[in-house]
Amino acid sequence: MPKQPVTFTIETSQPGTLARAGVISTPHGDIPTPAFVVVGTKATVKGVRSDELRDVVGNSVTLANTYHLFLQPGHETVAAAGGLHSFANWQLPTMTDSGGFQVFSLGAAFGKGVSKFAAGEETAAQQYHGLNVYSQEFATEHGKLCIVDEEGVTFTSHIDGSMHRFTAERSIEIQHAIRADIIIAFDECTSPTADYEYQREAMARTHRWAKRSILAHKHNYEALKRQGLYGVVQGGRYLDLRAESAKVLAGMDFAGYGIGGSFSKADLGEALRVVNEVLPPEKPRHLLGIGEPEDIVEGVLLGCDTFDCVAPSRIGRTGQVYVRTGTEKTTPCGTFTYPELTKINLRQSQYQADQSKLDPLAPAEHAIAHTYSKAYLAHLFRANEMLGPQLCTLHNLQTIVAFTKDLRGQLLAEA
Repeated sequence: MPKQPVTFTIETSQPGTLARAGVISTPHGDIPTPAFVVVGTKATVKGVRSDELRDVVGNSVTLANTYHLFLQPGHETVAAAGGLHSFANWQLPTMTDSGGFQVFSLGAAFGKGVSKFAAGEETAAQQYHGLNVYSQEFATEHGKLCIVDEEGVTFTSHIDGSMHRFTAERSIEIQHAIRADIIIAFDECTSPTADYEYQREAMARTHRWAKRSILAHKHNYEALKRQGLYGVVQGGRYLDLRAESAKVLAGMDFAGYGIGGSFSKADLGEALRVVNEVLPPEKPRHLLGIGEPEDIVEGVLLGCDTFDCVAPSRIGRTGQVYVRTGTEKTTPCGTFTYPELTKINLRQSQYQADQSKLDPLAPAEHAIAHTYSKAYLAHLFRANEMLGPQLCTLHNLQTIVAFTKDLRGQLLAEA
């Protein structure tokens, strides 16, 4: 049995909460936790160079999407380049998801704008805007673009309408080819609106797929030496299912765990609590697809180590940016003090003549925040200049990465 390629060391734990600071070690470097995982869906963070990820954003880990890389350029092309790190010049730890959420978005969630939170609870930043459809006629005729069965999922490409099939084994095979440091077992991501019986059925299917994912991973000895496999806890909004899923997966041989699926915003905290009180503490825990500032604070307090979310880059491309209000917030338990962040939309007319800097209260090293005025950035968006989305994406990612690093710093300072 090869040495484990992904390991976790806890540096300190916070008494009275589930919060902890640690280090996830991978073949391409360490991930100090808590950490925000920057999402580069197609092996690119739109408008951001790989050196900017290191020198401006300062993130320690980046995530790519199995579904999208399978369709374009094809996992064989990524493999021929030597894997994701060489292909994208991402010289830092990487993750790939299983593709389950994207397939889900073509099925039960197709055309409904369904996000990780229940209907009516998502913000503009969190809302999932469904994938483009190759043929509206096809979509109308067939109702939805993916079908789930016991063996896997059959789906049609949003690019050209071609039909494909993902099974647990196929998802792992594709992720082996992409060669991220951390890969994720294939799971069924259900809609927040699914009833209890379907959530239980989908959860049980996810557990069966988890076992198959482990076997597929162990059958590739070379991949086993360089990639760590995470299992995914499911169960929707139901706490008993979440606890059951965590217990079942805790008994399997995973390097870490993702917490996936969908939640009620109000129930997120309790869902994380029941899961992380069951999952083995010596393994890292990743909260999939949720990463607004307040969610990160809550997630850290309840035992999550890493977070990924497309929101910072997605909203940045549309002119929405995080800025500090000047108010400091403190968690009820007193563990963290952190800056209140709000979002402003630079496309609004009030910023056209606003010569104040983008975020004057940002740390001094955040050059974009202190260099460019709101008026200039507003001009870039109104003039459709590509520099606007690039600068705002960098600012948002730098802000969220630094926000999460500061939580880590506070945990270590109390140790």
